[in-house]
Amino acid sequence: MESDKRSKSNFMFTVRDNRRSILDAGYWMLDSKIENPESRIKYRLLRRGGFTLLEIIVAVAILATMAMAIYRFVQSNMVAIRVSSEAIAADARYEGLREVLMAQWQSLPPGKGALLGDTYKLDDRSRDEIRWVCGAGPGLMTRYAAGDYIVSLRLQSEKNSNRYDLGLLRKPRNDSALSDAKESWVPLIDNVTSLQIRYFDVRLNTWVERWTDAATLPRLVKVTVGRPDASVPWQAIIPLGRTPL
Repeated sequence: MESDKRSKSNFMFTVRDNRRSILDAGYWMLDSKIENPESRIKYRLLRRGGFTLLEIIVAVAILATMAMAIYRFVQSNMVAIRVSSEAIAADARYEGLREVLMAQWQSLPPGKGALLGDTYKLDDRSRDEIRWVCGAGPGLMTRYAAGDYIVSLRLQSEKNSNRYDLGLLRKPRNDSALSDAKESWVPLIDNVTSLQIRYFDVRLNTWVERWTDAATLPRLVKVTVGRPDASVPWQAIIPLGRTPL
């Protein structure tokens, strides 16, 4: 019985070897009949049924290129979103400044020293200043101030920097001291390049650089602020609703 099993197993191995030899002979005959070298190489690669090192390297290179392209696409989108968010936040600050000035200046009554404006320049850049008298409210950025204050919209340099901030300088109206101990600074917008203020005089029908008439108010006030983050300056024309005709 054991001899029969051994003979059967030897026979099966022999058959398998014969089959492999026949297949190899057939592949060799087909290979020899292919005259085109390129076709012969393709046939041999197909006969192997696996991936060569060159194929693996090419596949890895393609995957790396695709990954790099996806990374750059995502990175550029993230930068665009961040820049857009910063621009929207900056625009919102300027629009808030417009609302504050409109609410304050339209409530000013004509009178002595209600609104005055001077023109200044520093390093060929406009650094105009406008002053008005008001109580608690938008001009002081508080509702709890007692008495009247002289408020100036102006530029002020940052400490240890060449940049300028736009803000409000507040001082009590009845303060006759020469020192600035009672002055307070409220920054509104940081890093601006210039501030230009013009006043529309209906008597001259034109814009003027300064306003010195303490008895009346200008019809319009135009505020232009230079922005380092924009190619054109920000501009707002604010009508004074109580301007006398």
